[in-house]
Amino acid sequence: MKYYNLAIMALLSFFLVSCSSDDDGTDHSAELTGSGEVSITFDNGFAGNDLVLGSENAANANGETLTVTRFSYIVSNFRLLNKSGETYVFPKDESYFIISQETDTEDVELPEIPAGEYTTVVFGIGVDQEKYLQGAEGQGDFVTLAEENNMMWSWQAGYKFLNFEGNFTSETVTDPTDFKIHMGSHGSSLDNYKEVTLQLPSNILVSDGMNPNIHLKIDAGKILVGATNSIELSEKAVIMVDAEKSPQIAVNITEMFSVDHVHNANGH
Repeated sequence: MKYYNLAIMALLSFFLVSCSSDDDGTDHSAELTGSGEVSITFDNGFAGNDLVLGSENAANANGETLTVTRFSYIVSNFRLLNKSGETYVFPKDESYFIISQETDTEDVELPEIPAGEYTTVVFGIGVDQEKYLQGAEGQGDFVTLAEENNMMWSWQAGYKFLNFEGNFTSETVTDPTDFKIHMGSHGSSLDNYKEVTLQLPSNILVSDGMNPNIHLKIDAGKILVGATNSIELSEKAVIMVDAEKSPQIAVNITEMFSVDHVHNANGH
C-alpha cells in the first residue's frame, strides 16, 4: 500500500507540473531555440452550440430562428506578440486564408515562427486595401482559392470577407425565407476590413519541436446580434453592398472570436 500511495503521489505531481500555466512568471526564453509552427483552429459555433449546417438553431435576441447552410470567412495578416512586447509579422503574401464550415476547413498553419513565448495573436478579417490594390497579379493563388470557395463577386467588385447564408423564420416571417449576407469592401469608399486582437489565456511556447495550437471559439450568432449593432433579417434578408448595414456587420464579426484554450508542445 505504501508503494502504491507513493506511485499515485508521483503521478499526481507530474500531472500538476505538466498542466501548470505557462504564464506563471517562469522565463522560458533561454530554453527556446530555432523555430516552430503555430496552428490556429477556428471552431465555428452558434450561440454556444456547435454549428451544424442545415440544422435549426435556437432563436436569437431578435426572435429569429436561423438555419445556416453556408458559413465562410477570410482571415489574414497574422501577427504574434511575445512576452517582451515584440511583434512577429507572418509573411504578408502567405497570410490569407479561408475558413469554411462547408468544406470543413478550420485550421490555419503558420510555419517557421521564431522561437519565443507569445502572449497575443492579431489577425484581420478580409483582405486589406494594400493587398487588393496590388491588382489581380499581386494576389497569387488566393484569387483562385476565393473563387472556388464562393468568396468573390468578381475581381472588379472584390472579395467577400464573409459568406453567410441559410433561411430563417420569425414572428412576422412564418415561412422559411432565404437570407444572404455577403460582406466585403467596395472600392476605397467602403472599407470593411477589420482586425481582431486576442490575449491568450496562457502563453504559447514556440521552439524546435514545439508547435503549439491556439483553439478559438467562433459564435456566428453575433454576426446579426452584436454588442452595439443588431441586424434584423425580417427587415432585410439580403445584405451585400449596403453602406449602412455592411459596416455594422463588419464590426459585429470582430466580436465573434474568443480564445477557448491553447495547447503547447505539439498542438491540438
